[in-house]
Amino acid sequence: MTSKRIVLGITGGIAAYKSADLVRRLRERGAEVQVVMTAGAREFITPTTLQAVSHRPVRDSLWDAAAEAAMGHIELARWADLVLVAPATANFMAKLAHGAADDLLTTLCLATKAPVVLAPAMNWAMWEHPATQANKDLLEERGVRLLGPGEGALAESESGVGRMLEPIEIAEAVMSPRIDPALRGVEVVVTAGPTREPIDPVRFISNRSSGKMGYAVARALAEQGAKVTLISGPVALAPPAGVKVQYVESAADMYDAVIHRLEQMDMFVGTAAVADYSPASPAVTKIKKEKGSMELSLARTRDILATVASSGRPIFTVGFAAETNDLETHARNKLRSKKLDMVAANWVGEGRGFDADSNALQVFWPGGSTEIPQDDKLVVARRLVSLIAAHYRRRQEG
Repeated sequence: MTSKRIVLGITGGIAAYKSADLVRRLRERGAEVQVVMTAGAREFITPTTLQAVSHRPVRDSLWDAAAEAAMGHIELARWADLVLVAPATANFMAKLAHGAADDLLTTLCLATKAPVVLAPAMNWAMWEHPATQANKDLLEERGVRLLGPGEGALAESESGVGRMLEPIEIAEAVMSPRIDPALRGVEVVVTAGPTREPIDPVRFISNRSSGKMGYAVARALAEQGAKVTLISGPVALAPPAGVKVQYVESAADMYDAVIHRLEQMDMFVGTAAVADYSPASPAVTKIKKEKGSMELSLARTRDILATVASSGRPIFTVGFAAETNDLETHARNKLRSKKLDMVAANWVGEGRGFDADSNALQVFWPGGSTEIPQDDKLVVARRLVSLIAAHYRRRQEG
């Protein structure tokens, strides 16, 4: 964001209890926050609480004589640099999708020229209902940005997709660095994490990748307005805000998921640590322990990165190279042999790379290179994405 005036709309869902913390998170990042509540929201949290944390009187009615005498809803619509609705219920999404303006919040959403961002929160069945999904698609077509919902425990003692993202995730998403227009609307597929190659129904071959770097890259791309699909191996990480996630297990699963999206993608970033070899003939039942040694025959897996780069489509392709020795030599060989647009290489082993929260990258492209110094993986990812955006823009400009 280049400015910091946020209208925070709160609708009538149980996740409204998180809104006071969201106000705090936004303000500590430098934002001015004006809270606008619906009648339903008042059933879950009081205006007094929100006024205390926002330091501004809460607005909750179109029929406030003092405010509306001066066209208060229009004033708010013009004051805002961003309208953020969190939580956004299924009812609110339906009203906004179909142009209803029966309260202060829906009215100013229609009247504002500022970006509108929703953080949906509802029961998983309501989220999956075709009407809600149709409203979501319609809102996104009109430029409304959705953050989440996330997956996890819901208020009804059930679990599924529908919970509002945590306040810190929402605050970081809307207070992210300035949007680079080069990536706005670009269809990006990112792979992340390890793969698991089955030996038998209970055993597999894998590696030490945590997926943290790939998830950070996916998040950084989404912050810049890209439409990101993250194809993830088995990891213990929450989905990044604003990113569609598909979970896979094996290298073959990941290959199929990527190739399925080949015709739609503009950019591919392969951060996943995909197995190079997989058991040639996995056992259909558990292998029992016997005396002596056991031999395991391995077959080469299909190369996802090379397939994307040689597809014949103009896909900007970025590879990753995790190396224990001769990093630059191996990275440049990968760049050249697979005909990539860029390779981001990092050292692994001895506490570096895998499992760590920080990273450092050496980035190579035809005719040049640069270094991104050691830092938190999200900071490193944002710097890498800025570099990707600059190169992608140059290629688009021809």
